[in-house]
Amino acid sequence: MMSEDKKTTDFGFEEVPLAEKAKRVGAVFSSVASRYDVMNDILSFGLHRGWKRWAMLLLRLRPGMQVLDVAGGSGDLTQLAAKRVGDTGSVVLTDINPDMLAVGRKRLLDAGFANIPCILANAEQLPFQDNTFDRVMIGFGLRNVTDKPAALRSMLRVLKPGGLLVILEFSKPIVPGLQTVYDAYSFHLLPKIGHLVANDEDSYRYLAESIRQHPDQATLKALCEAAGFVQCDYHNLSGGIVAIHRGVKP
Repeated sequence: MMSEDKKTTDFGFEEVPLAEKAKRVGAVFSSVASRYDVMNDILSFGLHRGWKRWAMLLLRLRPGMQVLDVAGGSGDLTQLAAKRVGDTGSVVLTDINPDMLAVGRKRLLDAGFANIPCILANAEQLPFQDNTFDRVMIGFGLRNVTDKPAALRSMLRVLKPGGLLVILEFSKPIVPGLQTVYDAYSFHLLPKIGHLVANDEDSYRYLAESIRQHPDQATLKALCEAAGFVQCDYHNLSGGIVAIHRGVKP
């Protein structure tokens, strides 16, 4: 979160100038882009696929809907959404990192989705007109955004009235004892796996720290409400390791 004077923000456990965070986060994801999907499978033991399917269920997609995938990276959620909205609907993939966006574009093409726009975009300043999309989703991207309230307001702006935002993100374990086990895995084992598989221990240490710094379930719900969303709720998955937040544009 940003500090009260809004001159610094967190980069993992470090406090850095606002302008520096985006550059450092960009370097992390440029470093991991080529192995991002392999590492997701390894580090989540494949659970991320189930979490994404739950997000699709809670999006309540129908054929013909217009969907925006913010910070969509390698395009997993984009593909799932495209199958559900069909030829009469559309999905747009955005990401702030060109290397991640290139991976997403290639994976979409390989999967036969040749007509999905892939747009370089900052979640805090989405380059779309007001009231454009029926659904907006962001999966495992919000914690890397410098100004989360600005990003939430931007996503609210591009949603149509009555449109739904779904946020899939790591959160705070709620099962007794799980936090201790999760911390041991995140701060000790995860960086070592990052070193062995991707030759990049530092990036995966940052990713673990960014999860710890991300707002908990109740705080993120309050941020969504402050941004202007209504009917906000959240659903815990895997004992709260992951949560899915939802909010509706009035």
